[in-house]
Amino acid sequence: MNSVILKTATRIIFPILLLFSIFLFLRGHNEPGGGFIGGLVGAAAFILYAIAYGTEVTKKLLRMDPKVMVGAGLFFATLSGIISMIAGDAFLTGQWVFPVIGETELHLGTPLIFDIGVYLVVVGFTLAAIFALEEEESV
Repeated sequence: MNSVILKTATRIIFPILLLFSIFLFLRGHNEPGGGFIGGLVGAAAFILYAIAYGTEVTKKLLRMDPKVMVGAGLFFATLSGIISMIAGDAFLTGQWVFPVIGETELHLGTPLIFDIGVYLVVVGFTLAAIFALEEEESV
């Protein structure tokens, strides 16, 4: 598609969608949201970019093959379960650490690693499917 309006709007909306995706991802630990919905919004940002600029340009912007992204996501999700098994608990039992940086106590744990995995799987799978459909359409 060669629309100046779409390309201009995409340049403005793309970073906003990515920031909103990260917001949803981080919000999900205490309230609704998390890796799945954040991943969908992140994938939507790249899909919009692909519609405006083309699939090849979007793949260069992404810098990672979506299939590799799915594999990395599965690795992180599995890693979060293995960490809990090493600690002597059941698979995917949350393990937490509370480091203090300055006067702020961070609540870090394996659910964050799991959510990173879910985020990567959702973005990777969605983009792989959309890119495959786009390539099929152009043949």
